Amino acid sequence: MKVQVLFFGAMAETVGRREIEIYAKTGAKTGDVFRQIIADFPQLKKHSLLFAVNQEYSKGGETIKNGDELAIFTAVSGG
Repeated sequence: MKVQVLFFGAMAETVGRREIEIYAKTGAKTGDVFRQIIADFPQLKKHSLLFAVNQEYSKGGETIKNGDELAIFTAVSGG
């Protein structure tokens, strides 16, 4: 299955791009895919990351579907 991965803010700068396409196995869980992305881009380990699937926060247990959009970003605080 083809999945689009978006990187926002500092994560786009860290990775050097705003988006990539990856292929995931049928039935893959979001946590598995996010771990693979972090393995491919180990510099992400230095950050406290948040994840989303189709613009909804993800805890890692959702099943990925073909065409899903995954996002990786860091928490933003304001004052």
